[in-house]
Amino acid sequence: MARWFVSNVPAWLLLTGLVLVISGGTAAVQVLVRRRFPHLRAGGRNEVAQFVYPVVGLVYGFLMGFMVLALWGQVTTADQTTRAEGAAAVQLARSADAFGKPEAARIRQNLVEYGHAATAEWPRASKGRTTPAAEDALHRLHTTYESITPRNDSQRAFLTGSLASLRDLTAARAQRLLQARTNTGPPLALWLVIFLNSGLVLGFSVVFDAQQPRLHYGMVAAVSILVAANLFLIAELAYPYLGEFATSPAPLGADFPVLSALG
Repeated sequence: MARWFVSNVPAWLLLTGLVLVISGGTAAVQVLVRRRFPHLRAGGRNEVAQFVYPVVGLVYGFLMGFMVLALWGQVTTADQTTRAEGAAAVQLARSADAFGKPEAARIRQNLVEYGHAATAEWPRASKGRTTPAAEDALHRLHTTYESITPRNDSQRAFLTGSLASLRDLTAARAQRLLQARTNTGPPLALWLVIFLNSGLVLGFSVVFDAQQPRLHYGMVAAVSILVAANLFLIAELAYPYLGEFATSPAPLGADFPVLSALG
């Protein structure tokens, strides 16, 4: 469900919706509690809530911090994988001239075709799916290198290095697609823990202290917005190739400037 929202709902709308739903729901519960328990409305203090609330807040803060760090690390890994793919293409572009003009022209053409196809494939690749155009472009690139016959030791060395870069490009692509396809976000049990902690924080904020009603309503609203923002952040970071914080396909075209300069 979270994946669908991240894929199909703009980030600003998702954040706004979470803030409105959580703030509105908590405010409704707060009004109900104050009417159901008049001593709170009159300014009563709940000693148990005052003792437990800091503990709940501490656990909640630790959980949210841990989740954000873990998910941000996942996004960073996805960035590194995409950059590795782009860097391998740049290395292939720089080494193309070592094989003579006909071979270099074919290599550059194949690299341009693959860069465009992989970039156009990105909306599908972000969900782990490929396109025939990108697969064919990569296959042509492999075929071009397999057909090269080195004529001297220098070309043999460049061919060995280029084949290694080609393997790196292919491996990075496979890793990127596999990660996008198999990443289903936090498991259900973890979502339940997150919702349970969020509910406890909101619940204790409602009954924590009601001596000054206006201040109390403001405090609960602030806590509601904080919880909504944290849920938004976790949902967006859970899918490294989707959403507002998604990895960019820009590194896949990193060889274009090099190809333009060389050719």
